[in-house]
Amino acid sequence: MRQARLKAPDHHEVAYYHVISRVVNRTFVLGEQERERFVEMMRCYEHFCGVRVLTYGVLSNHFHLLLASPRRPAQLPGDEELLARAKAVYSPQALAMLRWKLEQWRKDGALAQVEALRSQVCARMWDLGSYMKGLKQRFGGWFNRRSGRRGTLWEERFKSVLVEGGEALAVIAAYIDLNSVRAGLVGDPKDWRWSGYGAALGGVRKARSGLREVMRLHRGAEIGEKEALEAYRAFIFEAAEERAPGSNGARGRRGAKSEAVAEVRLAAGALSRGELLRHRVRHFADGAALGTKGFVEAVFQKERHRFGPGRKTGARAVIGIDGMCALRDLKKNPISESQMPEDRMQ
Repeated sequence: MRQARLKAPDHHEVAYYHVISRVVNRTFVLGEQERERFVEMMRCYEHFCGVRVLTYGVLSNHFHLLLASPRRPAQLPGDEELLARAKAVYSPQALAMLRWKLEQWRKDGALAQVEALRSQVCARMWDLGSYMKGLKQRFGGWFNRRSGRRGTLWEERFKSVLVEGGEALAVIAAYIDLNSVRAGLVGDPKDWRWSGYGAALGGVRKARSGLREVMRLHRGAEIGEKEALEAYRAFIFEAAEERAPGSNGARGRRGAKSEAVAEVRLAAGALSRGELLRHRVRHFADGAALGTKGFVEAVFQKERHRFGPGRKTGARAVIGIDGMCALRDLKKNPISESQMPEDRMQ
């Protein structure tokens, strides 16, 4: 039986998640048009659900999202706001029917029916699972109709890691935006337009706003949009050192030398942020919760029922990152060079 997703400690108004999902069999089927359509649908469901996209990366067989899922408000939106949100994902016919029911039932005094309908629509809002279900199903249906295929497009349930706002959030954002660089697709993350950073540098307002929020949380203070983008570029470009091109003329790949990574593994020492972001880090996808020791311990106590009586503490140090902890202790190959082969575009 599947367990519910981890939730942030009760005093957190917003839960941040790093979400990953892959195409079934990890086949390379997401070309330019598919990635464009995915981003369009991603933004539509963002508007409807109220789950904010801080940054993202869409490649040829998988995607990464950094999402901010706010707590459900005590007061639900009024009818007009509800209809405006629904317009982003409802068909014109379904939207017209929703409007008619709300107006007609109010006119008839059937207020219990109105509230039941409103609750039904709002149940899909402010919820990570509903956001991901709607996005993946809608895109999968579009893709199947376009390509004449049947069956699920996506491989198993999506992965999610609960991330603390602050340093951990900024590291995950940079990790996502450097996905195309680790995969050898571009030399500069700004050149991959199907990413939060690439879209932000291209002038997309929501992408710029998302990265501004990341840097605001990282600094713990308000920051202007221009300053935020400059600070974010400096943050991610600690990972900008190029490898020398291969002798066969192939494009050089980024990443710390494998010997250095092995040395760090053996010594259980710390990698610099730049070295870290040039590698595939298992804790970022499989760590369950990521942040400071206090944050992870708070998540552990909230979810204590998930663990056996022998587990006394929740936080496990992330190998190679000073001060960062995860809920899962991943000792086997926690850090590997660049992307896995199946992550690269053929």
